[in-house]
Amino acid sequence: MAKPDFKAPDPDFEARVRASFARQSAMETIGARMVRAEAGEVEIQLPWAPHVTQQHGFLHGGIVGAALDSACGYAASTLMPADVGVLSIEYKVNFVAPARGQRFRMVGTVIKPGRTISVVEGRAYAIDEGREKLVATMSATMMAISGREDIKH
Repeated sequence: MAKPDFKAPDPDFEARVRASFARQSAMETIGARMVRAEAGEVEIQLPWAPHVTQQHGFLHGGIVGAALDSACGYAASTLMPADVGVLSIEYKVNFVAPARGQRFRMVGTVIKPGRTISVVEGRAYAIDEGREKLVATMSATMMAISGREDIKH
């Protein structure tokens, strides 16, 4: 799927979303890192590790969902003003293959940005010996939040 061409209202969005991502201890715990942040699209990668697997050795579905949620949320955040935070208000995950690989790539892409509500799509890929396989998709709805001290950009 081609990424739509969006213009970010905050010229410093990349530094802002990377700084916010760095404060997410959950992503740090699973070894995730943000490798790309463009207007309307964010990519997060993480390595396979035994502490984030389920009983068959696949990356746990909850970990896939959490990393996809972050990719989608930060994709929406790239298109927000600097003083606006983003929270997920709904998402659905479809697991299409076991998450088996040496590392994983989660991409969040904004489908429809909005001042209050944004619709975002996520895709999770397993990478094994250079081959990439789609393992999950996400459909997410994100809400812009402003004027709250407990929710910052």
